Amino acid sequence: MNLPDFKLLSVIIPVYNEETTISEVIEKVSAVKLPINKEIIVVDDGSTDGTLDYLNNSKDKIARVYLTPVNIGKGAAVRIGLTLARGEIILIQDADLELDPNEYELLLEPILEGRASVVYGSRFLSRNKVSPIRRTANYFLTKTTNILFRTRLTDMETAYKVFTAEVAESLRLRANRFEIEPEITAQIARNGFVITEVPITYRPRTQSEGKKIKWKDGVKALWTLLKYRFLKP
Repeated sequence: MNLPDFKLLSVIIPVYNEETTISEVIEKVSAVKLPINKEIIVVDDGSTDGTLDYLNNSKDKIARVYLTPVNIGKGAAVRIGLTLARGEIILIQDADLELDPNEYELLLEPILEGRASVVYGSRFLSRNKVSPIRRTANYFLTKTTNILFRTRLTDMETAYKVFTAEVAESLRLRANRFEIEPEITAQIARNGFVITEVPITYRPRTQSEGKKIKWKDGVKALWTLLKYRFLKP
């Protein structure tokens, strides 16, 4: 079997006011060793803390930086990042330290071996500490996704989503905020791509540590799933 000829991984990092973590995230992504080359694309979503100072001093590690004048949301930042990506494989990396870039090779393996075109890192295939509220909310949204789109996921809301450029080109994303997660999943499933999951480690942070997603985002996620199943936008 001829393996796909992938040469470049595009790592898209949407960031908003993450001065306490962005430097370590960039350092870890830059240092990770992979069988293919990688480029780092950062979309700063109107940060007002010291995030920009670090980005301005780290141009040797970052291929492209895009600055939005105001905060427009993670979804919009991801969409901008996708337009800047040049790699045959695309990986979305949050700017906090909840997920570990050292697991990139695990995430990439099914794609590099030609066994998948979409890979999600699942926090629930490993023994990770997740609060009962968040675990329940994620279970409900993931179960809803599986029912609506006939998927077999354990973690639809995972931030680690990896897919080929072919998959990226099939997406017509509109979400501006955290509903980008179910929108990506719904469109991938509707377009006929199978999602492969691999276990990842997860270090959750609290609201006081900078966690930005709130319960209202769960309601928006549910609406997004229903919209793409029944309204076909």
